Amino acid sequence: QVQLVESGGGLVQAGGSLRLSCAASGSIFSFNTMGWYRQAPGKQRDLVATVTSGGNTNYADSVKGRFTISRDNVKNTVYLQMNSLKPEDTAVYYCNYHPTYTYQDFWGQGTQVTVSS
Repeated sequence: QVQLVESGGGLVQAGGSLRLSCAASGSIFSFNTMGWYRQAPGKQRDLVATVTSGGNTNYADSVKGRFTISRDNVKNTVYLQMNSLKPEDTAVYYCNYHPTYTYQDFWGQGTQVTVSS
């Protein structure tokens, strides 16, 4: 089992910045992908960004150039630096941990990000 603890959400004005953190603990595999997904009210949960244990990143088109994902493999922590935030970025952001070569997925409890116009 893997536990994920998120932090860093909140309320910010459009154009502002926030940094999300997610710390993983438990049975951590060396090869894995960690990432962030978000879900706005009435919508499905969508990919925001992912980063593999080897450092490869992937971003949703809507956040490219504004968000940066990074990770600390020693601390088993993933970060999401969000700049130039827009009201449409408002959502609950979920951390995800996926061990490579498995069908498993682990999710954090979610953290609310609200961007006011």
